[in-house]
Amino acid sequence: MTEEQIPAAGRLLVATLLIGDPNFSRAVVLVLDHDDDGTVGVVLNRPTELAVSEALPPWADVVSGPGVVFEGGPVGAGGVVGLARAGRDVPAAGWAPMVTGLATVDVSLEPGELGGDVAALRLFSGYAGWGPGQLDGELAVGAWWVFDALPGDPFTARPDELWWDVVGRQGGAYRMYRHAPLDLDVN
Repeated sequence: MTEEQIPAAGRLLVATLLIGDPNFSRAVVLVLDHDDDGTVGVVLNRPTELAVSEALPPWADVVSGPGVVFEGGPVGAGGVVGLARAGRDVPAAGWAPMVTGLATVDVSLEPGELGGDVAALRLFSGYAGWGPGQLDGELAVGAWWVFDALPGDPFTARPDELWWDVVGRQGGAYRMYRHAPLDLDVN
């Protein structure tokens, strides 16, 4: 596996057309943690219809648009992962830095209890998870591409277009995949 293919916190896993799992069809996953114990991430491009104002009202004015909860993945669907970028004053409480500029936020707190400001926030119901070696096996068969994330990817106002945006900006041969049908049998 080359350096470019190694998943790491802050990088993107982009589902290829070989994924085979409907939970991840055209998914863009931000890796939150990757080590010998496995990998954890959140799917960035699965907005639900559940408004944050209904699910977690105190966070409704803080969350980035669209103001809905996102389906973070098939694991732990009862829990909520808050992913944020700090504003000028980095929060002191309920803030777990992940990679430069990104952190997970304890959404059981009120936004005012953080002791700092949040520039961007997205809430995810559940997460994507892989056990030890599981993701390596999926990478080996070509089910995922690993790409660097741009700072705006986790908070894009166009989550439904994120897969096409990420793949298209890679250039070269990747650009042709932007036009591939969901079902390759109809091509």
